[in-house]
Amino acid sequence: MPSAFLHPFAKPTRESFIRIVRGDGAMVWDADGNALVDGMASLWYCAIGHGRAEMADAVSRQMLQLEAYSCFDPFTNEPAEQLAAELHEIAPMVDARVFFCSSGSESIDSAMKLARIAHVQAGQPQRKLIISRIRGYHGVAYGGTSAQGIAPNRENFGPFVGDVVQVPADDIEALATLMSEHGNEIAAVLTEPVQGAGGIHPPTDGYLASLRKLCDQHGAFLIFDEVITGFGRLGSWFAAHHYDVRPDMVTFAKAVTSGYQPLGGVLVGPAVRAGLEADPDFFLRHGFTYSGHPTACAAGLANLAIIRREGLVERATHVGARLRNGLEALASDGTIHHARGVGAMWAAGLHPHQNSMTVRDAMLANGVITRAINADSVTFCPPLVITDLQIDQIIDALAAATR
Repeated sequence: MPSAFLHPFAKPTRESFIRIVRGDGAMVWDADGNALVDGMASLWYCAIGHGRAEMADAVSRQMLQLEAYSCFDPFTNEPAEQLAAELHEIAPMVDARVFFCSSGSESIDSAMKLARIAHVQAGQPQRKLIISRIRGYHGVAYGGTSAQGIAPNRENFGPFVGDVVQVPADDIEALATLMSEHGNEIAAVLTEPVQGAGGIHPPTDGYLASLRKLCDQHGAFLIFDEVITGFGRLGSWFAAHHYDVRPDMVTFAKAVTSGYQPLGGVLVGPAVRAGLEADPDFFLRHGFTYSGHPTACAAGLANLAIIRREGLVERATHVGARLRNGLEALASDGTIHHARGVGAMWAAGLHPHQNSMTVRDAMLANGVITRAINADSVTFCPPLVITDLQIDQIIDALAAATR
């Protein structure tokens, strides 16, 4: 008999789940006392590791002072203002403002709405079309599901939001053709700089720069979905810095608090701001109950302080190099088919006779958490505090599970 908890991304009929009860650094423990290396930072997010007392203290202090209050006109709070100012400083575009929400899914839908309304306010109300890429993942709200490029995640959930279309993942010519055919109708191009939940696929050389050029040519906004890649994952604050491409908006969530509190948002750059701020009487009728939630923002401030103090943005390069070396060694001896990735997010591409769910379960039995993607890949995105020994445990468990 299934429990009262209807689990996300799981069979509703499943009766048994692994009960995680404790975490410390890059390790978690289940209810049976088994220790597991967290090879996925839970779900791509726990950059600073589990069990940080400093985070609990920051959240507790804020709750004792002001746990929550609406930021709808005319209210604000100090943690939201402070965190917005810090994000302004590390954003990959100049003079960005910050819209807050509570998740990556909310951030995507917010960016889509902001793109459309900013064009309206700039005198181009016909710009509604949003273009995304096959294999891209953009959350599970209706805007993000409509932009979703992973077919099983869309199946039977339609009808979808109109004027949202996908192009092949790496075919810049297909995108250029579509944009030339619909030039003055395009609101935005939405892309993950590195496609994550689709299996960790870095962009081909020059692809993101070409997106920027096409958006400039056709007057469209470029939106980077950095829900996974933000806050150090590629060895820079954002993937936009890593690839030296300037987006007009950046969606974020996950590692902004390392998951200690739910928080997401959108960095809104000058081109979008120009439309939103053109009319002093314009009233932005979009926002969430918890936009600018003070306790969540206090967690964000404490999390960023830890990332800075411990040099975790820089450490991502070391973590990624050790993961890459281990995976490439397994690929070179034929244990896995290939390795792919960038920064500290990597995938093992499996041989046709191997199955990702079987590999995942075998790795769990050997004390390592990975994520199965499709039937042919398992992925790794560990906490940036992970030790070299723990990375080696991931590689050893993968080797044992695939031989």
